Amino acid sequence: MKRIATTLMATATTLAIFAQAKQVTVTNNSDFNREAEPIVISINEKADYKSAVVSSDGNTLPYQLEDIDDNGHYDQICFITSLKKKEKKQFLVTLHKQEAEQTLTPQVYAEMMLTNKKIKSQNKQDLYISSLTVDNGTNPYWMLHHHGPAFENDMVAYRIYFDERQTIDIYGKNRKALELKETQFYPDKEQKANGYGDDVLWVGKTFGLGALRGWADNQPQMLLDVDKRTMEIVACGPLRTIVKVVDKGWNPFYPEKCDNAKRIDMTTLYTLSAGRRDCAVDVMFKGDIESLKLATGLINVKNSEEYSDGKGLRGCWGTDWPVSEKDSAGHKRETVGLGICIPADNIIKELPANSDNYPYVVKPALGEIPYHITFASDNETFPSSFHTPASFFEYLRQWKRQIESPVTITTKDVFL
Repeated sequence: MKRIATTLMATATTLAIFAQAKQVTVTNNSDFNREAEPIVISINEKADYKSAVVSSDGNTLPYQLEDIDDNGHYDQICFITSLKKKEKKQFLVTLHKQEAEQTLTPQVYAEMMLTNKKIKSQNKQDLYISSLTVDNGTNPYWMLHHHGPAFENDMVAYRIYFDERQTIDIYGKNRKALELKETQFYPDKEQKANGYGDDVLWVGKTFGLGALRGWADNQPQMLLDVDKRTMEIVACGPLRTIVKVVDKGWNPFYPEKCDNAKRIDMTTLYTLSAGRRDCAVDVMFKGDIESLKLATGLINVKNSEEYSDGKGLRGCWGTDWPVSEKDSAGHKRETVGLGICIPADNIIKELPANSDNYPYVVKPALGEIPYHITFASDNETFPSSFHTPASFFEYLRQWKRQIESPVTITTKDVFL
């Protein structure tokens, strides 16, 4: 009997080594429905899991394993669900150490590439990279195609400028589709005629859509004095993209000089999930940030109408050329709605609009600044699009309600 018990225990231990199961309960405590809700569960990276099965009510769901700290081992799993108001759902997540192919059409896409000067076409570049680090004073803006990493789902696309601005620029769509692999942010005449989207915002040196900058001398400061700047595509599907920007050894007192002991590290994650037009921005710091002040906000689109609740939610709706005057041939004026939502704990001051921006002065709280950005293009023809300031601002108000009342996620280990 003792031998049988020992054998059973050994068998159970062996199974546990190769698979782990978690019961995940997701509760929507809100009085409104939630669509395309990303559910993220931390997993033990030391177990070195390589695949998973996610199921609910007998149905298998797509999932995405992610290695956020980039050490070669997955540390979290994500899946996406929708919930009615006050609804509770249960999921079974089984993690395996064996690799298994997941046959799923990607719902997101991300790319970063060097410019190949031998290829003249702007939408046929082929020097793909996943990460780039440059030293202080090096500006790779012009050596990178579309000037930095770009990422999309079927509703929206974003890009981040790889220079001291680190501005977020946007690509609006007419229809729901993944397009960047074909247009590479620069659709040709034939693609435009066939309904592809395009760049819909000129950003210049403004905040664009929620760029984070330094704050000194009572004005925003570009991130000019950075020992090493890195941009990396951490995840590119099938359910969400994650782009990481690391400003290592940044001088937050610029234009004043500082010694190495006062430099800080700033890491920013931009996460875009399938089925959502908004992008989560999570900023983390290392170093002395007790008195750190930063700036962010939205570009003041020409003749735009502003919305603010005075508590961290701000938006605008306006029309302007999406490129500089010298590049305006072949373009039309674009109407866009922009939005940003910042937690109250991170806000020092909301500043009045100026000719360039709708600005904020912000600070870390508990070592972080987590905020969200979103946009809509008047070119959109799909459901849940917006074509007036009133409808877009109402969306912003509902969006903030969702951000401030997240779903509740609980997990429990189970034995299969």
